[in-house]
Amino acid sequence: MKSTLRLFSLLAISGLLITSCSSKRSGSGQSSLTGWNFNDPSYGGYLKGKYKEGNNVPPGMVHIEGGTFTMGLVQDDVMFDWNTTPRQMHVRSFYMDETEVTNSEYSLFMQYTKDIFPPEDPQFKHIYEAILPDTLVWRKGLGNTNLLSESYLRHPSYAEYPVVGVSWIQANKYCKWRTNAVNLKILMDKGIITNIFKEDSLAFKGKNNFDTDAYLTNPYALFDGDSAIYKRGLPVPRKKGQPKQEKGAFSGRHVTSTDGILSQKFRLPTEVEWEYAAKAIFENREYNNIRGRKKYAWHGKYTRDRDKRRKGDQLANFKQGKGNYSGIAGWSSDGSDIPNAVRSYPPNAFGLFDMSGNVAEWVSDVYRPIIDSEANDFNYFRGNIFAKKLINEDGKVVIVGDELGEIEYDTLENGRIVPKEIPGSVKYIPITKEDTYMRRNYNLADNSSLGDGDQASSKFFELDKDELTGKPRMYNSPQKPEAEKDSLGRVINNYKYDNKGRTTLISDKSRVFKGGAWADREYWLDPAQRRYFPEYMATNYIGFRCATDKMGPMMMNQRKTATPRYSSKNK
Repeated sequence: MKSTLRLFSLLAISGLLITSCSSKRSGSGQSSLTGWNFNDPSYGGYLKGKYKEGNNVPPGMVHIEGGTFTMGLVQDDVMFDWNTTPRQMHVRSFYMDETEVTNSEYSLFMQYTKDIFPPEDPQFKHIYEAILPDTLVWRKGLGNTNLLSESYLRHPSYAEYPVVGVSWIQANKYCKWRTNAVNLKILMDKGIITNIFKEDSLAFKGKNNFDTDAYLTNPYALFDGDSAIYKRGLPVPRKKGQPKQEKGAFSGRHVTSTDGILSQKFRLPTEVEWEYAAKAIFENREYNNIRGRKKYAWHGKYTRDRDKRRKGDQLANFKQGKGNYSGIAGWSSDGSDIPNAVRSYPPNAFGLFDMSGNVAEWVSDVYRPIIDSEANDFNYFRGNIFAKKLINEDGKVVIVGDELGEIEYDTLENGRIVPKEIPGSVKYIPITKEDTYMRRNYNLADNSSLGDGDQASSKFFELDKDELTGKPRMYNSPQKPEAEKDSLGRVINNYKYDNKGRTTLISDKSRVFKGGAWADREYWLDPAQRRYFPEYMATNYIGFRCATDKMGPMMMNQRKTATPRYSSKNK
């Protein structure tokens, strides 16, 4: 008996030693392959960041665990257009906003932009205008809706309603701003950067606004090189004999990507991500099998709530029928005749609100009528434009300046003038042939038409690019006409209609939007349905929400259940 106890004791001690050794090796303190210490000035101060699972969920977002599902599987296809051909796809884990971006959240973006790039300054004239939602989308030639044009965006009664009148281009500009805003707060909270909203000595206008890429590239390229804006920095161990820094001096180091502190870039979700998140098919799962298929974002085949407390209420905001946007007075079917406040309806199994109904939502993909069988089945996306940082003659990364005339503008097809890059941001250019030399995974900068409408998929596949001029194209939607410009290169007249014969409305500037809206019939509530709209135009029924990538493991935790828990009210 004693020998048995002694054996168990030895095994336990051995296990503890093995565990402690393995944890020491796997920790951030020491390299298990060289024995060098990380983050130690005695060993060069080479960095290794720490990753804490669950502490990096961005504000306002939920975790969407990735997996496989059938994209494009619809309950109804009454038009028989083969626009939603089923394809088995795998989706990586990511984070997604609980709700659409609201008027109040977008208004914060507008106010900040107006402060940093005052429109009364000639060099910033078009920056604020470029992000303003088109409030005139509410007007109807034979409808009394003009009041919504004046009030929906800014009146406090609509503060928590989803923003509309926003184009795909504007939604992307919001995503980039949100990345910078979140990371600026992280750096201020950690004492890396002083609170710029309390700082009187610096004017954070134009180039002096905060940009994440510019900070990671060269922190002292920001704020006119004034190092006083930076506080103590991340702590760095002092070498023996090294004198102490003066009080208040920057004694640490700047944050890098290796630290894992900064948020990943916010963006629009891809089509496959949006559809996967909306369907939330795991609530129909039993072990590794899916039981049935889902028609809506919620469980069940009906649009009305079957819970006793709310029995008969609609589970989404959509058009009930001809001239019926809400129901009979005193017994409202869905509670709203225009977009409703976010969180007004129950969430789906992932915890996402309004994935069916309320407003449709922009996704990042370029639209094509089908996703063919040869499409990539791992995190599918159409619309990649690979770029690189522009390096000047001195070997430095180019930061867009705020000198007069340095900001480049573009004129969209609808005549709207938008900046190509915001002052203070890193300037990017498309990759070149030299960058793709001997690569097997990609060979083009712009992959929007790859394998579907590009030269390789046409009968002119053997021609050089300069020989393709004037040849018919598969997707030849109305094009932007040549603009008239003055002697300084400024556009003076771009309001010309394309009068050439066209065979399609689809182009590389046609973007997918998903989900039904308050003005749509029930048919469009199916998450697999898909439509398209020009990226530079806006409507009163399309909004958006943001997504961002999840770093590290697919799962947020390792617990597994044979069948997920969900409410049985809609069985």
